[in-house]
Amino acid sequence: MYSANDPRLELLLEGIVRLAAGDLTTRVQVSEARDEIDAVIMGTNLLAEDLQIVYEELEQRVQARTQQLNEAHLAMRRMAMTDPLTGLHNRSAFASALNEVQAGEADGRKRAAILLLDMDGFKAINDSLGHTIGDKVLETVAGRISGAVREQDMVARMGGDEFAVLIPGVTPSEAAVIGNRILAAVVEVMAIEGQHLRCGASMGLRMAEPGQRAEELMMEADIAMYESKSDGRGRLKVFEPAMLHARQMRNQLVGELKEAIAGSQLVLHYQPIVRLDTREIEGVEALVRWNHPTRGLVMPDEFIPIAEETGMISDLGGWVLRTAVEQLKQWRSDPLTRRHHFSMRINVSAADLQRLEFVEDVREALASADLDPSLLVLELTESAVIQGNDLDRYTLNSLRRLGVGLEIDDFGTGYSSISYLRQLPVDTVKVDRTLLSALGSDPSQPALLAAVLQLIRACGLKAVWEGIETAEQAEYLLGIGCTSGQGYFFSRPLAEAQLTEQLKHHDTWPVS
Repeated sequence: MYSANDPRLELLLEGIVRLAAGDLTTRVQVSEARDEIDAVIMGTNLLAEDLQIVYEELEQRVQARTQQLNEAHLAMRRMAMTDPLTGLHNRSAFASALNEVQAGEADGRKRAAILLLDMDGFKAINDSLGHTIGDKVLETVAGRISGAVREQDMVARMGGDEFAVLIPGVTPSEAAVIGNRILAAVVEVMAIEGQHLRCGASMGLRMAEPGQRAEELMMEADIAMYESKSDGRGRLKVFEPAMLHARQMRNQLVGELKEAIAGSQLVLHYQPIVRLDTREIEGVEALVRWNHPTRGLVMPDEFIPIAEETGMISDLGGWVLRTAVEQLKQWRSDPLTRRHHFSMRINVSAADLQRLEFVEDVREALASADLDPSLLVLELTESAVIQGNDLDRYTLNSLRRLGVGLEIDDFGTGYSSISYLRQLPVDTVKVDRTLLSALGSDPSQPALLAAVLQLIRACGLKAVWEGIETAEQAEYLLGIGCTSGQGYFFSRPLAEAQLTEQLKHHDTWPVS
């Protein structure tokens, strides 16, 4: 028997309270009596041991799961900041690192520099050899850039074929040295799956100013990079404030051009193609002009490149196609102008050849105007047809089956080889004006012109010579057998009303 005043009861109660409070190491001493109280004490101690084991196991599991979660979080963060193809940092990581550098103290004349480079010719590799080869090119380029920078520099892939390098603590000249070293490394030949490829880069350099935000610096480096592309490619351009102004003006022009295409600001002028022997008009080339509300008439060399860069060239080309075909319909419907039987020539961009719906657009335009397809001639540049892919060839063959004429424009400025002339589904070759301009000043030029004409004829094609500015040039071309020509000697490009008046009042084309 035990007494209610037994001190073991107080010890047992204190032990239970400590266990309830979470102290699982608590144990109550068992006495020598080994009675009922001791049995309860022993049971309590065993329960405490079991609870302690369970708690320790649970704590270990929590620690393990917490570590796994932390590792997963770190892995996800690394993935979020890493380019999966090249293993380089990505745009987010680059911007974050640049902001950290900018938040630090400036070190005298040395600052952070940003190099932004975009591959030249990569799209052609991707299109012609496939994305697998393209990806390996990007991996190779990533390795070459990483090998050309210092250990403390950061290399990132910004997306597509664009890379960036963050160079902390350098002078402008030091940054330029690193940039040019990268360009030299990138341009070297790459041997990939049996292909020997070369792919250069254009680069912009921006030295960071204290307090500038990362996005602002990257935008200005991007502006300098595009200045490099427009200035010949394959070189390093340092950002200048004037470049930003030019970009702002260009962006304004982009917005205005969208409005011009959607509205009624575009107009067509037409330059005749004339038979050299009879002086009859056999065709007109439709040339687009922009009747700007404040700047007046803007020439195509100012806005066509912008349309190509921004993807508006197809919309612009579609407007030209529909307008030119409709105008030809009007001339053929007018009793005073329809006695002239001539074709309409329009220029086609490389982007149009890549559109599956382009052939249908041509078909619909001709059907809407109720014109025979042979009255439409599409002019294509050498580079568009030579560097084209299977889709380009499919489009050209489909246009040929439709019955429209196909003409190579500016022949003599690019490839000009008999091998491709014999293979292309074209009817006519328009010889570039530069070949004719040297006539009279270069003794060897007459023989060259005759050889070019002979080459074109040997391929079963017709020739049109552009750039005829004098009677002597016209007479010489007629003497060697060329029958068609175009140039200021006959006429400058004319507005529709002016050309209509000429057609109404002249059976043959009057020279200027």
